[in-house]
Amino acid sequence: MKADIIIHSRAVFTGLNDTPEHLSIAIKGNKIIGVDTIDHINFFKGKETKIIDVGNKLVMPGFHDSHLHLMAGVLFNEYAVSLAEAETLNEALETLKKHATDHPSDERVIGIGWDHTAWGLKDFPNRFMIDDIVSDRPVFLLHAEGHYAWVNSKALEMAGITSQTDHLEYGIIYKDKVGDPTGILIEAAISLVGEFAYHFTKEEKREMLQQFLNQSIRLGVTSVNDFYMSRAHEELEGYDVYEEFDRNNQLTVRIHVYPPLNGDIEKAKNMRETFSSSKLQVPGLKQFIDGVVTGYTAFMLDPYEDNTETKGELSFPSEQLQKWVIEADKEGFQIRFHSIGDGAVRLGLDLFEQAQKENGKRDSRHALEHIEVISPQDIPRFKKLGVLASVQPSHLALMPRESHTEKVSQQKLPYLYPNSTLLKSGAIVPYSSDYPIVPLNPMLGIFHAVTRMDYSLEKTWNEQEKLTLSEALKAYTKESAYSVFRENELGTIEKEKLADIVILDRNLFDIPEKEILDTKVEVTIMDGKIVWRKERVNQ
Repeated sequence: MKADIIIHSRAVFTGLNDTPEHLSIAIKGNKIIGVDTIDHINFFKGKETKIIDVGNKLVMPGFHDSHLHLMAGVLFNEYAVSLAEAETLNEALETLKKHATDHPSDERVIGIGWDHTAWGLKDFPNRFMIDDIVSDRPVFLLHAEGHYAWVNSKALEMAGITSQTDHLEYGIIYKDKVGDPTGILIEAAISLVGEFAYHFTKEEKREMLQQFLNQSIRLGVTSVNDFYMSRAHEELEGYDVYEEFDRNNQLTVRIHVYPPLNGDIEKAKNMRETFSSSKLQVPGLKQFIDGVVTGYTAFMLDPYEDNTETKGELSFPSEQLQKWVIEADKEGFQIRFHSIGDGAVRLGLDLFEQAQKENGKRDSRHALEHIEVISPQDIPRFKKLGVLASVQPSHLALMPRESHTEKVSQQKLPYLYPNSTLLKSGAIVPYSSDYPIVPLNPMLGIFHAVTRMDYSLEKTWNEQEKLTLSEALKAYTKESAYSVFRENELGTIEKEKLADIVILDRNLFDIPEKEILDTKVEVTIMDGKIVWRKERVNQ
């Protein structure tokens, strides 16, 4: 048997050990047929074999982003104005004004990334601030955490939101003292403007998916888990386009779809049966237990320090969540819950524990997502119950640490954004970006995991939670493959596994930590094919 591709490197990180090794890799079709020394791998060399010799550059498994929102990511990164770099309210408004002026024909203005706490404000901005800049078109600006929106009067008018409009279930329409809407929509209330903010034709969705695929392979991301984003963003669903691309062999990234856990188990079962190829699958279902800390909707065990009247909120009654969990678990679905507050984390573990009692213990690999605050007594329960602790290491730098530290007690501070503690407890910890909340680039997650740098990129936060580089790389590859039951196919460089491999432009193990952010991908191989190649790679 002769290989289609052979890769030589003095730094191959297989994911089986903690350091890179001097190895060669032989690929035939979509599989790895050999991983050994150059002398042994040359046995597979033929006249048509493509040889890629990269010296000391790092060769590793393709990155697997275990939690993102695919279509929303493209919308907010390719079509929207970013307010993430604005350091003041005026700066954000100037950025918005320039974007609106530069795009006069856009029917709507969409943006993402604003955070009033980063501007030194305690109160939310209002619609009139946008009206002074753009009043003829609806403006829809998603917060940095993705759980609230800031809109103008035109958007409220088009959505029919007035002083008489009631709050939605788990959705708040902020109103002023006289009862008029301020332009801030929380959680499910965002869905009221979704009909026009998120309306795209099927052809536009095809273009969006292709944009995502192009971006992913440039970043070395060969697998993703596409999560239901919430009731507020259901208009963005693009499942039919995924299926079309898969049928036409156009997918250059493996997509693992997680539709909502909402009681419609037959629809979920049909999707699981339909999406069953090596590039498109439905491993499980996703739902929300709570919201976010900054909006006081993350569900806590104790009242917030700066808002003692609330412990946060549950997205659904616990009895409803338990019913859905037991039903879906019985049908063999993996369940993944957004759970940010320590109260939500405990409830999630309780829900999974009860499902084990009702249905019997199995290799379910249920997961809790985010885990920004945790009670120390719940940490060992992850291993005991076989629950995955899915974290996004870049989240700790999403906004000033005061957005969290001022809201919880001193005793809880060491347990904000846990990572190493969970890993050392024996939990499986897969990594992800939560794109578009954080950019898709895995190097951001790797950097923040090993440095624990905060929002300023100058100070560290809870340094005891640092990971080693090898731990971080495994979390973004091996553990993410495990998270979708594909550890026998993906996540490490081994004989007989699928050939999803990336070559970086340097050896991460030989550089200062700050250079991680500058690292680029030179070659991306997915399913045995070179789907991305930077110029001037030796071959």
